[in-house]
Amino acid sequence: MRTLAVVGGGVIGLSVAWRAAEEGWTVTLFDPASGSGASWVAGGMLAPLSEGWPGESAALEFGAASLARWPDFAARLRALTGAELFTATRTLTVALDAADAADLRTIADWLDTQDVPFLLGDPGDAQDRLPILLDRAGVRAAEPGLARTVRAGLLCAAEPAVDNRALVTALRAACVAAGVEFRAVQVVSSESSSAAGERSTKSAQSLGELRHDRIVLAAGAATAELWPGLPVRPVKGEILRLRRRPSAPPPPQGVIRARVHGRPIYLVPRSDGIVLGATQYEQGFDTTVTVAGVRDLINDAEAILPGIGEYEFAEAIAGSRPGSPDNLPLIGYLDDRVIAATGHGRNGILDTPVTADAVLALLADTDLPQARAATPTRFGRDPRPLTPAESRRLAESLHRNPSPTPLPPGGAR
Repeated sequence: MRTLAVVGGGVIGLSVAWRAAEEGWTVTLFDPASGSGASWVAGGMLAPLSEGWPGESAALEFGAASLARWPDFAARLRALTGAELFTATRTLTVALDAADAADLRTIADWLDTQDVPFLLGDPGDAQDRLPILLDRAGVRAAEPGLARTVRAGLLCAAEPAVDNRALVTALRAACVAAGVEFRAVQVVSSESSSAAGERSTKSAQSLGELRHDRIVLAAGAATAELWPGLPVRPVKGEILRLRRRPSAPPPPQGVIRARVHGRPIYLVPRSDGIVLGATQYEQGFDTTVTVAGVRDLINDAEAILPGIGEYEFAEAIAGSRPGSPDNLPLIGYLDDRVIAATGHGRNGILDTPVTADAVLALLADTDLPQARAATPTRFGRDPRPLTPAESRRLAESLHRNPSPTPLPPGGAR
């Protein structure tokens, strides 16, 4: 029987493990604390359209392909586990000033030119998929609780949100039902373990000592430590979870996204309140929540939703998103056994279904056309493990210029 090792227990690793086990693979998932990383620290937005920006057609197509898969993906998990994942059915991106309003029009005009199957849809529902520009009155009608200073909005009725923590829990249950073996073991790179003279223990194992037929590296930002030189880096993000009190106004009906003083912000409704995020810093694997980060999030949120001050402060947490140089993930073979499934940045929750499909196609010795743009070879080099000197040079280069493609106005997830 074919054996598969999945390294990393976030939503990407869990979804790959579940789907592969259902396809007949004997799957072992390695993670010392599965589900506790960036997947736990997320808003759960599924928003490839409102995050679109001219020049990022490949990212739009990849995200839209995943968004189109989300209804069936969620329905399968609901049938297996009973989990109800969706917390919102639409996304509204708002503008506070003329420059931001112009950006919304730029996005809407650009989306109107994109030949993406998800946007085209059936003739009867095409208008439901395309974003709609709203004036000040339209924004107030859609979300009466927003500040009167909001002057315009871009409504994407086809962009929902899911509860990321319910998703992690459901995926773990689906893996158990499919027979996935969980091992609370830290996998380390072959090079680092060899240099240190380390051998496998109950709590750590070398990548080179995994004897499975195939190995999927889905360890998020830590994947580059397993495969030195892979262009994936940690991008810190802080979020707040706010619980509604009886005296507080209700949360928004849908996801609210904006920029305030140039900082991206989102408010995602939950059954008990709001997830408020997210800061974005290039600070390595630092996941400390800072006073400045909390202050900026709260101040910016009050500029958009004045009644948020009545909510209970329930949690502040930070995680490390796995960023790539061009904001697309890396999905593909690194050698004849090892497959990368990482670098999803702020879109890990959105990209889960299409990534699972792409990895399952690779395991079946074929490929998924919608994922071809995510090949790890697109940066012009064979993604073999680098020497220590090469790895240092690449890391220094990424630190100097971590994202050559400008981030769209939507900002961080």
